[in-house]
Amino acid sequence: MSSKDYDLHGRTDSYRVATVPSLFDDNKTVDGKPKTRRKAPSSISTKYSHAENLDELKQDPYLDYHKISLDELYQRFGTHPETGLTHAKARENLERDGPNTLTPPITTPEWIKFTKQIFGGFSVLLWCGALLCFLAHAAETSTTEDPNDDYFYLGVVLVAVVVITGIFSYYQQAKSSAIVDSFRNLVPQFAVVIRQGESLTLRAEDLTLGDIVELRFGDRVPADLRIIESHSFKVDNSSLTGESEPQSRTPEFTHEDPLETKNLAFSSTHALEGTAKGVVIACGDNTVMGRIAGLASSLDSRPTPIAREIIRFVNFVNITAIAIGLILFCIALMMGCYWLDAIIFMIGFLVAAVPEGLLATVTVCLTLTAKRMASKNCLVKNLEAVETLGSTSTICSDKTGTLTQNRMTVAHMWFDNQIIEADTTEDQSGVQYDRSSPGFKALAKIATLCNRAEFKAGQDGVPTLKKEVNGDASEAALLKCMTLALGDVMSIRRRNRKICEIPFNSTNKYQVSIHETEDPADLRYLLVMKGAPERVLDRCSTIFIGGKEKVLDEDMREAFNNAYLELGGLGERVLGFCDMLLPSDRFPKNFMFDVDEPNFPLSGMRFVGLMSMIDPPRAAVPDAVAKCRSAGIKVIMVTGDHPITAKAIAKSVGIISEGNETVEDIAQRLNIAVSEVNPRDANAAVVHGSELLDLPPEVLDEILRYHKEIVFARTSPQQKLIIVEGCQRIGGIVAVTGDGVNDSPALKKADIGVAMGISGSDVSKQAADLILLDDNFASIVTGIEEGRLVFDNLKKSITYTLTSNVPQLLPFIAFIMLSIPLPIGAIAILCIDLGTDMVSKNKFILILLR
Repeated sequence: MSSKDYDLHGRTDSYRVATVPSLFDDNKTVDGKPKTRRKAPSSISTKYSHAENLDELKQDPYLDYHKISLDELYQRFGTHPETGLTHAKARENLERDGPNTLTPPITTPEWIKFTKQIFGGFSVLLWCGALLCFLAHAAETSTTEDPNDDYFYLGVVLVAVVVITGIFSYYQQAKSSAIVDSFRNLVPQFAVVIRQGESLTLRAEDLTLGDIVELRFGDRVPADLRIIESHSFKVDNSSLTGESEPQSRTPEFTHEDPLETKNLAFSSTHALEGTAKGVVIACGDNTVMGRIAGLASSLDSRPTPIAREIIRFVNFVNITAIAIGLILFCIALMMGCYWLDAIIFMIGFLVAAVPEGLLATVTVCLTLTAKRMASKNCLVKNLEAVETLGSTSTICSDKTGTLTQNRMTVAHMWFDNQIIEADTTEDQSGVQYDRSSPGFKALAKIATLCNRAEFKAGQDGVPTLKKEVNGDASEAALLKCMTLALGDVMSIRRRNRKICEIPFNSTNKYQVSIHETEDPADLRYLLVMKGAPERVLDRCSTIFIGGKEKVLDEDMREAFNNAYLELGGLGERVLGFCDMLLPSDRFPKNFMFDVDEPNFPLSGMRFVGLMSMIDPPRAAVPDAVAKCRSAGIKVIMVTGDHPITAKAIAKSVGIISEGNETVEDIAQRLNIAVSEVNPRDANAAVVHGSELLDLPPEVLDEILRYHKEIVFARTSPQQKLIIVEGCQRIGGIVAVTGDGVNDSPALKKADIGVAMGISGSDVSKQAADLILLDDNFASIVTGIEEGRLVFDNLKKSITYTLTSNVPQLLPFIAFIMLSIPLPIGAIAILCIDLGTDMVSKNKFILILLR
């Protein structure tokens, strides 16, 4: 295959083309209002699981809530921005559309689960044997004057055996699933709503279309909203898109794609900063989260490897036992045996051939292993997932919160014309740097003052890096870094009182604040600025190097560009910092600063340095990835984040090994175009999610088969599903890890889904088979080790079970073939299997698991 066949690289910022329309379907009424519940699962599955008809979905004429004018929006929903809905209109909408909740997934009733345990597997043979016993008893009763009740007692014993083993297996399964119920007990969510001119606090489930909702930082968005007012409002969309960076939200329409435009806020996302007001445009199942949840619940999971093997083994034993039993029954008749005796003989043979306790043995083995895994932070929802994890050949892992710490952290600083590495470790045991230099002090002062983030109250005993912060993720990273370097930053802010501020916005790409200086003798005001490095540099005429202010000449600009490119190439978010002391003659004490039409200079400032941030990898992940690779398991990163950031993290955790190149790396090394590189020459690949929409399945299979190390970036829920299906198509046993709503379809489709217990969304936990209580990828390695151990133990226990059945078969065969008196009856065999034999089997399992 030539490079022309799949040119996967070299594209610019068109990362999620046509991803969001596929989250919506044409589930609308004629007037454009959403219907009350989601479509049938079959239609969802057809559209999503194989990612078909995406272009068709983009043509939906009713997906225009983010495009139409606000007046048309108010008219369409019968609401008003100041007074909201009337109480009567709200009641009418609620009666029509139902509450703002997700439709619970279809669950299997407990009686059906119990019935499967009673009538499944080897129980079928025993039920047949019991039926034959009752028929034999009835026949003997009708043909003889003094019938023997042995047949009846044998039938009762067979039924008792089936029921007892079924109850035991059901009890073990129920114990495992009951542990997870605690995750579903959520605190009711409330929202501030304007109705009939009043501001009310209502339960989120009472919201309806057209409600005016007020949001502030710390709130969870209760439904899909069209933003009509905002003040420095930012949301965390990581649960839906996988992007760790906060996203600003404004009333302006900025993009055709609903997930890309800035005037929509989506249900289940969190407000990180500022305030906003919005109109509810979708509730419950019709929200983006609801549609993804519907997609996840509509997917069918394929049976686990151990389930497939057990079914195959049960069918083999059943068919073999019935065939041999019928043959021996015919032989008995030919040798002159009475037909009732021949039936009882056949029943005895079936009882001896069937390992009644085998399924219970497997259940006990899996349950004990699941308990051990729970003590190691792996909570098992589905018992069969224990062994599946051990059979895993491919892990598709999310990045944010799984491979990384899910907290933005200052990674590097550039001041005094040198790049300084900061400490990103969780215990602050890493790199130390000189904090006494004038360059760092100047940079630290700007990062401290030009920052609105604050620690939440009541966290006195909590380590700095683990404290919760009100504010933007980047500003939170700066706050924690400066607290570790300088101590109490709040006292520094108090000594340098803020006079005014220009908040960051997407147009200016900078933030400015003006402060009084802490030196009583210095009456000048200090102006500090941070923002996009190129924008900040353009407003500077000098640069602070080695404690001296120098002219910002071409040499220094080149040094800045080199540092900026180097830090950006590491996948880090870079901010520039500058300051200026305003002359006291032009800006005397109590000067009235105007931030709307600035009456103070925003140019000619002093550039101080750069700071770059990244969500750093967890300390244990590189070793865990190495163990997976040594065990023959392929680890693939699947994330919604930027490709450069994803590639940098993949290299730092070992998913892309040192020395392995992508086609871009080869092209750069050889100084040729990317299209001229043969993809087969690259061991590693970074694939943009949007490109998956254009790739034929066979091309994706080639990528998965021939590239050892793969990163998929900017992926949507449907594209994650495509990746999982591709891995399964080439014969892999696939484990998927994730924490967001956007991960839930892939979690459900995978052979084993692994959700995060701390940061994981409720939808992802419900779709998963295993929950990591510590959100740590390294815990998966523990699970894999336990899974492989249980597989070996199961083989030994099954072998032990079958060897105990052979001596029970021989007397029956000798009885019919050689006319040797039968030394043991069917009831005695059942007593052996359920009594001494089953106890010894369980003791054997306990010895193996020690």
